[in-house]
Amino acid sequence: MAKFKDVIQYYKNYKAIACFSIAASSLFELLDLVVPYAIGQLLNVISHQPIDALSQRLINTAAAITGLPSDRPLALGFLLALICLVTVVRAPLEPWLGIWFHWDIALRTRRDHSLAVVRKILTLPLEFYDENNPGRIAGRVARGLSNHTWTYPEIAGQLIPKLVRVLGIFCIIAFIAWPIALLFLISFIGILGYSLKDLLRINRKEQALDRYMENTESHTSELITNIKTVKAFATEARELKRQQRRLQREFTMVDYSIHRAYVKLLTWQEVVIQSCVFGVLGLTLWATLTGQISLGYFVTTLTVSSMAYAELEPISNLAEIFTRRYASMLRFHEFMETPLGNEGSTLLATAKAVEAYQFTGKLHFDRVTFGYEPQRPVLQNIDLLIEPYQTVALVGRSGSGKSTLVKLLFRYFEPQQGRILIDGEDIRRLNVTAYRQRLAIVHQEVDVFNGTLLDNLTYGSPTASWEQIEAACQIARVNEFIHLLPQGYRTVVGERGVRLSGGQRQRLGIARALLVNPDVLVFDEATSSLDYESERSIQLAMRNILGTRTTLIIAHRLSTVREADKIIVLDQGRILEVGSHAELLQQGGLYHRLHALQETGDLLG
Repeated sequence: MAKFKDVIQYYKNYKAIACFSIAASSLFELLDLVVPYAIGQLLNVISHQPIDALSQRLINTAAAITGLPSDRPLALGFLLALICLVTVVRAPLEPWLGIWFHWDIALRTRRDHSLAVVRKILTLPLEFYDENNPGRIAGRVARGLSNHTWTYPEIAGQLIPKLVRVLGIFCIIAFIAWPIALLFLISFIGILGYSLKDLLRINRKEQALDRYMENTESHTSELITNIKTVKAFATEARELKRQQRRLQREFTMVDYSIHRAYVKLLTWQEVVIQSCVFGVLGLTLWATLTGQISLGYFVTTLTVSSMAYAELEPISNLAEIFTRRYASMLRFHEFMETPLGNEGSTLLATAKAVEAYQFTGKLHFDRVTFGYEPQRPVLQNIDLLIEPYQTVALVGRSGSGKSTLVKLLFRYFEPQQGRILIDGEDIRRLNVTAYRQRLAIVHQEVDVFNGTLLDNLTYGSPTASWEQIEAACQIARVNEFIHLLPQGYRTVVGERGVRLSGGQRQRLGIARALLVNPDVLVFDEATSSLDYESERSIQLAMRNILGTRTTLIIAHRLSTVREADKIIVLDQGRILEVGSHAELLQQGGLYHRLHALQETGDLLG
């Protein structure tokens, strides 16, 4: 659970320079108070009233240094010089000692944490992405980073220095007339305390709204991703009405609950602040008329107290802004605290740090049991030995555990019981990055990036030579359609490869897998969603690969696995039958029944 300290720790790498810039900004706020003080003393000099002891000592010191008489002209000159020093001379310094560093820190931390987000995305376990769609993740990250970036200059550059200024004003008024200072302090703390309490109440609504907005954005992202399905079922009007209801509820909460609460708070603040300013005016005027303070002190007290009360509104506004952003910042940190996958930080090890492996491809699933929920196992006591360069097919009904076995092989999950060995080595003892670099998989839906065909082919092997690329494309039969593309290898294939057919994407996926020269190659239902012609092309491509490395084939269509050295039939998470295509047909078991169903045109269940 993220807390306020996580928000503060966001900037910890720049703590030293942050302290310096906040101190500099606070000092400039205090220097502003010199002007009303000096003007008050000027009025005393002009009206022939005595100046205070502090000013007199400073003027006497100036007289001793310059050798001039300590009279009215020197007093006027000294006070004017003091005003010039804290206004004109400090003007070119403030932007660089304050504003520059505040935004420099904000932008540097955004860069650092944006990189940390990418690292987090790459190391989160797959089940996280099963539960959270891209729109929700991207929205949470974007709002969190943006709000942190905008908030720091406002809090460090404005809110904290303004509070320091108010403290300085209290000291000045206390120096002049402590009863008025006491009244000022009590009223200021009372107004600010009530405002913050009300803002905390509103913040709870903001947090609920932030979660609601995240869900709305998530569904909008789903609409974009599944737009073809929406149009195919003609549900545009229903989806529009659904989002319209969500947006209306969101607007109602923002406008009539949250925004109205802020306006009510502002109204209360204005009334109370103006009443306090008037009260200080009355007390200061009375002290002046009774001779307790001079005319200069009257002007100084009234000016600085008005400055302090004037700061209440921007302080409250800054607190309000922080309150509005706080919920999304916390949710960003909750995302960053999500536990990593089993690869942890090793997934991001540099190429030099990763130990290179080379395997023969001998695999042994040694009494493996696994369930996404431990009490409901998907695989039970799987004992399977696969020899080097052997082609093994995994078949069975949907839900029998075929794809789960591959996920365990790639270490997306760890078995609850048993172990998986490659060349006799437990894969849990291997560097996960180096280990996965010796595996490759072709999924049912090949992931294609919005770049050129060449970029996608070399995604796993960016240093591949042109001869290697052409050889892989020939084996995978990619060369059969390259000439049909307008710019050949340089053709941009579009988002998710929309400019390629399903069969073309599959062949691209096979070529990409071959380019990494894996010791173990997996086909995960690579032909199940293709038409007959595309399936035939993929089968021919796969035939060119068989025997060149250890190959696992997961298939619904049994025509894909006939040439496998060994076929494993899974049922309810257990190995039911093992044998070649001909042997399993002779046994007359589950494989025979599934084959008969497909031969008669029925779909495999």
